[in-house]
Amino acid sequence: MRNIKLIIEYDGTNYCGWQKQKNGISIEEMIEKSIEKILKEKVELIGSSRTDAKVHAKGQVANFFTNTRVPAEKICNALNSVLPEDIKIIHSEEVSKEFHSRYDSKGKKYSYLIVNREVPLALYRNYAAHVKYDLNLGNMQEACKYFLGEHDFSAFRSTGSSVKTSVRNIMLLELIKRDEFITVNIEANGFLYNMVRIIVGTLIDVGRGKIKPNEIKDIIQSKDRKRAGATAPPQGLYLEKVYY
Repeated sequence: MRNIKLIIEYDGTNYCGWQKQKNGISIEEMIEKSIEKILKEKVELIGSSRTDAKVHAKGQVANFFTNTRVPAEKICNALNSVLPEDIKIIHSEEVSKEFHSRYDSKGKKYSYLIVNREVPLALYRNYAAHVKYDLNLGNMQEACKYFLGEHDFSAFRSTGSSVKTSVRNIMLLELIKRDEFITVNIEANGFLYNMVRIIVGTLIDVGRGKIKPNEIKDIIQSKDRKRAGATAPPQGLYLEKVYY
């Protein structure tokens, strides 16, 4: 039995998310069916992150066990020949049998794309969040520093997941503005359910003047979800990289 690791890129627009569900087609399901078609065996794919509907990935990681003799490095191109255009395998390799894409993860990096202009989006409607209000980038950047470090991020998670602890360590949170595009980069040792999108929604509120930058510290300490901002739309979110 061999353990194969995949690095995956996908456009989440047309899917119900990574994880298999009864109410739609998932990315996990599409890849498993493609593996079965190529390798002639059913497998169970283990993903590093259960991204939601319409969320994208540049560096999702998954692994599966197989009896195939196909060289690991050739599985990548073989799968891409049958996968749809919005899901592609970037890399494939054989790893130790002990490797687990989710449990072995040491951290993840996400990005979030905002288009800040008055006119609604046409080209980027599936790949960015539209914010029509003027945003104070300086205040948003100042607010970022209060998120850094190890905190209980209960105020920045949605209900619907069971975790042992809501304490996470954010190592990087930055905003980069180019013309009307604002990119939020965030890196942590782990994320709670919808944590990135709620942090982005809160930063947008800071930019609009609804929340002061120094209030972020109090919101974190309160552990009260109601005090944080709205959950930003899913289509602006990208899983950039998983660290091991």
